[in-house]
Amino acid sequence: MQIETATRFLTAVVQDEDCAHSTQKQALNALAHFFKHVLGVEKPVFGVKLRDTGTRVPVVLSKPETHRLFENLREQDQRGMQYELAGRLQYGAGLRLSELVRMRVQDVDVGRGTLTVRQGKGDKDRVTVLPKSLREEVARQIERVREIWQGDSEAGRAGVYLPGALARKFRRAAETFEWFWLFPARQISTDPESGARRRHHLQGQVYNEAIKRAARAAGIEKRVTSHALRHSFATHLLENGTDLRTIQDLLGHEDISTTEIYLHVAIGENGLGVESPLDRLVAFC
Repeated sequence: MQIETATRFLTAVVQDEDCAHSTQKQALNALAHFFKHVLGVEKPVFGVKLRDTGTRVPVVLSKPETHRLFENLREQDQRGMQYELAGRLQYGAGLRLSELVRMRVQDVDVGRGTLTVRQGKGDKDRVTVLPKSLREEVARQIERVREIWQGDSEAGRAGVYLPGALARKFRRAAETFEWFWLFPARQISTDPESGARRRHHLQGQVYNEAIKRAARAAGIEKRVTSHALRHSFATHLLENGTDLRTIQDLLGHEDISTTEIYLHVAIGENGLGVESPLDRLVAFC
């Protein structure tokens, strides 16, 4: 009965929910893990074949659209937030949403102009670029969050969250400034696991909603989320002449075929953009 129920669920995910292949695989792996480690079934057979899904072209902003987006994020900053800096940093360094909001003070090297992404996708670290145009602003942001950290310390609040292994190895590290968030949340919250009152990082959903509001205000008629900034980073680099291998490293892609998707959206001399034959025909008329 348990296998049959799981099979019906997986069938619905594959056939009815129109999920991506990676989502289908995630559901299958989760079920297999549950049956093996909870129910003691070593090799459950669900009899469901995963469905391949086609390649999706990423949403990419033009450079003028990117500029307008940042301008509208700045208007939201006037209410005490740092959305514009977060957006510029995500675009300027090609960060995933989770990598941006989990960035810690110690991961920023203003002097060398680098950002270190810890435990990115696939649990891998990588180094990416800190834009020159943001170095002074990022340095000021570090001083702003230092004041927040000091206030939390004086109030006796628990240090920031650290993953289990790190928390056990470096017991006092969570209370030190270098482990503090680059973009801390405005509110103190309760850790659901430990019950400790501490400051978490900027919530990804909150930031993503700010991006969507800014896109609407900028009149951008595209389905814009924060990930569009990462796509735009890669595409604009490609259009500026950066080679695919370098872009792959900066993005942290395991396979260069993942990076090659940007060849389909890049335009101009350094992308695969071509001049339409209609434009040449019009030129002769």
